Amino acid sequence: MRNAVLLPNDLVLTTDNSAAIGEKEADVVRVDDEVVAYFAARVALVEQWAAGAFPISIVLHNFSGNKSWEKYKVGIEKIFNELGQPCPVITGSTESNMETLQSAMAVTMIGERKRESDSACKWYVYGKPCVGEEVLMNLEKIADIKKIWNGITTGLVARVWPVGSAGIKEEFHQLGLHCHLQDWDILKSAGPATSVLLGVSTDRVEEAKLLFGKYFEGIN
Repeated sequence: MRNAVLLPNDLVLTTDNSAAIGEKEADVVRVDDEVVAYFAARVALVEQWAAGAFPISIVLHNFSGNKSWEKYKVGIEKIFNELGQPCPVITGSTESNMETLQSAMAVTMIGERKRESDSACKWYVYGKPCVGEEVLMNLEKIADIKKIWNGITTGLVARVWPVGSAGIKEEFHQLGLHCHLQDWDILKSAGPATSVLLGVSTDRVEEAKLLFGKYFEGIN
């Protein structure tokens, strides 16, 4: 299940955090708080999918001050709007006693686990690794969350495995895969899951190529 934690009653916990990225003057990467929350929620959501789950509750941890809460909330809601799904209730807390010099936040999701597909699949890499400011500069190259969701709901995608800061090669290793990808940096961090490994049903490979497009490469 990668970085997901399996709780009792088939509940799954996933989380992602962000620091020094936001609207504060001392932040290393200056970007709207809404965007920060969107990408943190993206990682936690894809981790839910990797565990065969979908979130039913969201906890927002806000260390950036009261003015950031609503922006973070909107960013989280945006990703569910893109999927055409209702956003789970968002709860959490804000550090309002101490003013921080840099932004910091985290998104935690609790989801209900469903049975994982045991159908035969072929693994692909979808989306180029990007990190920091590269993410916003290369939106057309990163994995499209809505397309992945469409693949899951139609049965086209049997498995999902996000790529983290250790890069594509490390995720290959965790899955027991051996491969060579030309023109892909398999050691580079994928930041907020800009690259995702997808297990595609073997009888629907051509359909997957049409759905995911240019930055979709089979693992040899």
